[in-house]
Amino acid sequence: MAADDLTAPLGMGKRKFFRLPFGLIGAGLFTVMITTALVWIGVVDDPFGGEPIAVIPLEKTVEGLSSRDIAVVELKPEFADGPLGPDASRSARQGALGPRFEGAEAQGEAGSGEGPGVALSTTPDSRVTERTDYGLLPKIGDNGLRPLDVYAKRVTAELGSTPKIAIVIGGIGLSEAGSRNALDSLPADVTLALAPYGNEIEGWMQEARQAGHELLLQLPLEPFDFPDNDPGPHTLLVSLRGAEFMDRLTWLLSRTTNYVGVVNFMGARFSSTEASMQYLLEEVTRRGLMYVDDGSSSRSVAQPVASAAQTPFSKVDVVLDAVPKPDEINARLLQLEALARARGIAVAAGSALPVTVRQLADWSRDLEQRGLMLVPISATVDRPQG
Repeated sequence: MAADDLTAPLGMGKRKFFRLPFGLIGAGLFTVMITTALVWIGVVDDPFGGEPIAVIPLEKTVEGLSSRDIAVVELKPEFADGPLGPDASRSARQGALGPRFEGAEAQGEAGSGEGPGVALSTTPDSRVTERTDYGLLPKIGDNGLRPLDVYAKRVTAELGSTPKIAIVIGGIGLSEAGSRNALDSLPADVTLALAPYGNEIEGWMQEARQAGHELLLQLPLEPFDFPDNDPGPHTLLVSLRGAEFMDRLTWLLSRTTNYVGVVNFMGARFSSTEASMQYLLEEVTRRGLMYVDDGSSSRSVAQPVASAAQTPFSKVDVVLDAVPKPDEINARLLQLEALARARGIAVAAGSALPVTVRQLADWSRDLEQRGLMLVPISATVDRPQG
């Protein structure tokens, strides 16, 4: 035994170790992985089959357009989400409405009103629009087409013998909260009347039409106790004729577009004065609009004057919120139902008060189950009066 073996610690005598070539083993494993991947790609049709993909067939090509010319359009959230929720500003909401498309795609069928889909056009139809110093005004087209024909909403079901009810809610645009509540809560077949003094009236028009509401424009008319009770600037007075009257009416009619007609706001004195009503309704007829009497004055001569002037006409039978209390409004709604069943059609009006909107929304939920049908105000033109 060698001396070195005797002096070595127990169990630590000389041994021959096999030194593993780790570098060569690592290189071999890497080679195997690369080879496997190449084989997989060559054999399998879709090597990324687990990844989500989208295939977009290009059915048509446009001459001169390359893939570099195609841009991705960002999708915006609905009003209820993110910064465009119920508390968003009016300017933010109006901007979110998107572009106001011009052309035939944005309009309904000529002469037959707009389709039964939810959204109605928000751009003025050039065939029934003229430009003035105050803005755009409605007019009858060269072919006899009226704004009433173009912007009217077609009824979504056969009229038949089902009792029908039209409801007009006014004051839209005067109150941010009240107008928003009306648009969010009321059925699309409720007609909304825009106040000419409303803030951002153009934005309210767009939102209301996109939600499917037919529109009227409110005209302030002189009451008996004017000026103590003043409907506002540009009120139409019985003392006005000629250029001053037309200047005020032009300003009012140019406040927005896409409405089917006008409805009086106040105006007991004006609506009871035959000469003044004749002067007004002749112009309403000339511009292809309908006139709605809001039913607030028993002395109104609007109906016979409209008949003489050949003005498309409708009159409110029931004022819902003359007394703005839930029980009173419910009583008026029951009266409205009875009239509709007796006459076949009835019309009501109210304001965009929270109590009115709430009672009306509750009442309308099971209307069809009760054998009644909501229709836009244009569907009541020239109905027989009870």
